[in-house]
Amino acid sequence: MKKTRKPRRVVRYSQGFKIQLVREAEEEGMCPWRASRKYRVSCATVMKWVRELGSGKYGKVIRVEKAGEVDELSRLRRELRTVKEALADAHVELAVEKAYVDLACEQLGQSPGAWRKKQDGRPHAGRFKPNRS
Repeated sequence: MKKTRKPRRVVRYSQGFKIQLVREAEEEGMCPWRASRKYRVSCATVMKWVRELGSGKYGKVIRVEKAGEVDELSRLRRELRTVKEALADAHVELAVEKAYVDLACEQLGQSPGAWRKKQDGRPHAGRFKPNRS
């Protein structure tokens, strides 16, 4: 027997309501739990609003890194930039080579597809098979 589910109730709060809640919580020194009980909003939601809309005295994120981590991060970013530049150069070179082959084939009266199949103008010789005697 299948249980029927009730549709979830979705509540959208206006920006003005969020700002009022955050301002009141900061001015009165309310903790997020108390503000959530007063306004019947989840505590996690109140904490998120305080981080996003608050003055910054609550929930300010401070990132602490070692000097080596910062150096490694900048080194990896530089390396990524050089690899991307090399990839872009390779794409440009490939496009130029394809255009050159197309132009040369046009002047020779060949199709580029046929030329690519037999690049030196001769059919492929196949595998080398030694004589068995």
